Amino acid sequence: MGRKAILCGLALLWACAADGCSSKRHIAVGSKNFTEQVILGEILAQQIENRLHEPVDRKLNLGGMLLAHQALLQGDLDLYPEYTGTAFANVLKKGGVTDAAVVLGRVRDEYAKLHLTWLDPLGFNNSFAMAVRGADARGRNLKTLSDAAADKTGFALGAGYEFVTHPDGYAAVSKNYPIRWTAAMKTMDLGLLYRALEDNQVSMVAGNTTDGVLSKLDVTVLEDDKHAFPPYQACVVVRDGALGAYPNLGSALRELSGKISDSAMRNLNYQVDALHRPVRDVAAEFLSQAGLK
Repeated sequence: MGRKAILCGLALLWACAADGCSSKRHIAVGSKNFTEQVILGEILAQQIENRLHEPVDRKLNLGGMLLAHQALLQGDLDLYPEYTGTAFANVLKKGGVTDAAVVLGRVRDEYAKLHLTWLDPLGFNNSFAMAVRGADARGRNLKTLSDAAADKTGFALGAGYEFVTHPDGYAAVSKNYPIRWTAAMKTMDLGLLYRALEDNQVSMVAGNTTDGVLSKLDVTVLEDDKHAFPPYQACVVVRDGALGAYPNLGSALRELSGKISDSAMRNLNYQVDALHRPVRDVAAEFLSQAGLK
């Protein structure tokens, strides 16, 4: 080896030592591409940093469910937040079960075959929320989706991409409720749904039960009286390899189980979506108030 090559090699080693270079891979936390997921991903990342004192590689706002799931299988992610009903319907291709414990148990069993672990639920259930303007609900006596199906006026629907494409979304509603749709469905970003409803661009939206604005706007969420939607308990899904590589990772994440109620998640979403607070600040405040910081 020439003198120049030796000097270059020494320079590289020195640079790595100075910069803390390491082949050790950081824990990768992911999320899907909507506000609630990004908040949960940041909460998970900060919890790991606080408890394990390990740097976290944030891969938030990735995309839809199938993209996040594939990233987990490939090892590009170590963990991300997911919903039992979403996995049940879209990964396992199952349906017809409304018992939350049964759905969680089946998801756990099937994911274990993929070397993935579902931790205990975080504490809230985020189902689809079929919502109409409050004035329409009162004037047309709409309380349930069966009421909507019996309404001869019909509805123009606005929805997000996953509701349109996933079998537990539009297909499940259509199968259980013969609602009269008066226009082609408008697919839009989830953050625009309620504005479209207020502006009379649509007369029903497929939102989520933990949407922050639900407690602030004059809208009515119609009861899914025929149980078209499965339970959607939010959980953390973790690669078994990550749990083995970081022995304290599981215990750190389990501290979050049962800590986030429906109303708490709704408030976290409102802080970000309506008040435009930084996700990092909202997550840190939650962990502090929950006694986890």
